[in-house]
Order: sequence, then structure tokens, then C-alpha cells
Amino acid sequence: MTRTTHTIDDLRDAMSGSVILPGDADYDEARAIWNGDIDRRPAVIARCAGPADVAAALSHAGANGLEVAVRGGGHGYWGAAVPERGLMIDLGLLDTVTVDPRARRARVGGGAKLAQLDAATQEHGLAVPAGTVSHTGVGGLTLGGGFGWLTPLHGLSVDNLESAEVVLADGRCVRASATEHPDLFWALRGGGGNFGVVTEFEFRLHEVGPIVHLGLMFVEQDRAAHAIRTARDGFGALPPGISPGIACICAPPAPFVPEQHHFAPGVAVIMVGFGSAEEHAEALGPVREALDPLFEAVMPIPYVALQQMLDEGAFWGVHAYSKGLYLDALPDEVVDVIAERLPGRTSPLSEMLVFPFGGAFAEVADDATAFGGRRSMKYVVAIEAMAPDAETLLRDRRWVRETWDALLPAAVGPGSYVNLMAEADDGALRSSYGADKYERLARIKAEYDPQNVFRANANIKPA
Repeated sequence: MTRTTHTIDDLRDAMSGSVILPGDADYDEARAIWNGDIDRRPAVIARCAGPADVAAALSHAGANGLEVAVRGGGHGYWGAAVPERGLMIDLGLLDTVTVDPRARRARVGGGAKLAQLDAATQEHGLAVPAGTVSHTGVGGLTLGGGFGWLTPLHGLSVDNLESAEVVLADGRCVRASATEHPDLFWALRGGGGNFGVVTEFEFRLHEVGPIVHLGLMFVEQDRAAHAIRTARDGFGALPPGISPGIACICAPPAPFVPEQHHFAPGVAVIMVGFGSAEEHAEALGPVREALDPLFEAVMPIPYVALQQMLDEGAFWGVHAYSKGLYLDALPDEVVDVIAERLPGRTSPLSEMLVFPFGGAFAEVADDATAFGGRRSMKYVVAIEAMAPDAETLLRDRRWVRETWDALLPAAVGPGSYVNLMAEADDGALRSSYGADKYERLARIKAEYDPQNVFRANANIKPA
């Protein structure tokens, strides 16, 4: 059988967007992603301006035997957006966010970032649950699940997804929703980028802000175990409307941090209030008293500022590596392991984050979406190495792996949140999704992508 070969000129003629090749002036900028540790060279970068461009790029890749990868925000840890000598479908031009405040819906391009989503929705006092770093891409975050400060109140990003426009491996463009391609819609809500290229998301919105209430209390590293235990015990009694988190970090050189404590290692206990200042103060009081923090920042802030609070520590170009796990509890033995492991970090950017789940997250049935994790689990732990250079990352990557190993006996299986996997092997994916959910995803993959065109990701192979 003779295979038709599409030339680069054919691809350029078929696309409204641009085609970038090695040697072009903007090639290095176009192939760079958030994780500075990833240095790969695609053969072709197709900067798509719409679904038809995506279909043309897929056709070109198939005709020329090129591996396909999809770049939304370019924020993934493992560099799935950049195929070595393959074809990158770059959705960066598709970054429009259109808000219908009356219907409380937002249509979001597949290349938009959280900062764009938050800015557009907050013009109307609305928001959708999303991540905690504003230069994260909406697409990758959502397809893996998507959690953040609003998750205890309104669930995951995928719990608020109403529909998605998807370009399939064969070039067809379909709308997936509860009534159209419902099996595909189910798989997109947590199954990652395995099933097609999502060029537009439609989200359900909620009233949020524009001002929320931040409570950040910082305890020095020598009292890390005390801080984590106090947070654990205090979080259990929080009323609805308060979203908590534990960040084992080095204090940033921010205006609210006394200069003598800049870069000091420790534990930040965070409580965000989405109700009144009085409700936030009442919830904060007992935890603050028990913690006896080294310093604190308790103040009203814009919701968009909350969403950007962690940006500086995860700057564009940082060298990064991550592993995560789920916990059903945070017993003293686990707290002690975390506290003992913290001094092993080399980079002041490396961190461990503990997010309590529950509330609206737990009210969704396990099989309602493809999210990889039980809705009954109580905590997600992110162990993240971030460094300004490759040599420092090498040391802290070892710290991440050894810390993960030390915590694994207490974890809910070896699998975790797919967006935290720097290495997504088949065993970890099966553990995350569970046997029934994984097999269902594999059957849907076989229907929509039987040749496994979309495999540069946390890959679920077609059944």
C-alpha cells in the first residue's frame, strides 16, 4: 500500500495558523515549556487557530509517521506537550474566554491559562474551581481533574464541565456533553488527553469574590510536626466556606513576610474564607492560638490575587519534578515522616503541599467522572522539587522519590493524581483509576483513538 506524504507546504496551505520548523526565528521560544528541565526538539510545531487547523495537523502527522503531542498551557511536569522529532499541536492561539453571566457559563479556549479564565469570570463576580498557579493551562489541568481553593466548596474543575469541543484522531470535530457523546464526555473528565484535542471547554460558574479572606500562619521548620498536627486537628472543625491547605515551603521574600524570615524553611497553614470577614476570623482563631506562628498574613485580598499567590515559587523556566499520593488519614506517624523529611531539601523552591479534600468533592459519586481517585479520600499530597538549575534538581528529585517511598505505606495505593505524575507508568495509572474505571477508559479509548495517536500523556492504551 502506498502512503500519501503531505508536505510542509501542504500543511501551511491547509492552516489558518502558522507552522514553525527548526531553524525558524521563533522555534526555540515555541518549543519551550514551563519546566526548564525539558529540552526537546519537535520536527514541526503547528500553531493552530481552530479545530480545522488541528485536523490538518493530525492529518500531516499521520501521513508522515510523526508522533503527536498537544500543548495547551505547557505546564505539565513530564513535558508531554513536546514530542522529540514529532509534531506539536500548539493551542496557544485559542485562548479566548467568553462569559455569559446570566447563564453562569464560560466558554474557554483550549490554550487559555488560569489567569485569563479568572480575570474574565471575576469581572462578573464568578469563578470555576481551578488550580493554584495562574500560568497553568486550563486544558491540561481540567482533563486530569483540576483542584484548587474552591474544590471544597464546588468540587473539581471536571465536576463543573458542561461540554467540550473535541477534535478526534480521525479529524472529526464533535461536541461532548451529557447528551452528546456521553461516553467521551465521561472520559474527558479525568482521563487526561487520551481521547482527542479539546479546543474549547464550557464551564458552569459560581459566585465568588471579588474579595476573599486570606489567613496564612507560618511556623518555623523545627516545629513542623506541631504545625501539621495543629492544622489537621483544626481543619476537622472548619465550617463550610473555609478552604484549608498546608504548604511546607520556604518563606517567600513577600511584603507580608518580615525581612529576617525571608527564605526561612517552615510550614504555612493556610485558611481561605469565601464568606464574611467575621466568619473567617472566628474559624481562624482556635488554629492561630494553637499554632503560635512565627508570623502571619491575615487580610482581605482579591480572588485573582489568591490565585496568583504561589506563582513566584513556580516561575516559568524552573526545573521541576513531582510525585504525589493520596491519604485516607493524616496520623501522627505520617506527620512525623513529613517533618523528618523536610530538612532534606536543597532548593528553597522545593516544597510539599497537603490539601484536605471533602465537602463538595466528596459529594460526587466515584463513577460520575473519570477522575483518578476515590471521592472518599481525605488528602492529596504533592511532593515537588523545583530548582533554578539542573544540578540542584538532580539532588531534590532524589529527595522527592525518597520522601514518596517513605510515605507510600500509608498511601491509598501507589497511584495518585495524574497531573502530579512526572512518570506515568501503566501500574500507577491502573492504581489511580481502579480496575473498573481503567477498563472503561480503555474501551472508550479504543472507540475514539484505536491507533493510540494521543499517547504522549499519562497514556491509557486502547482495549
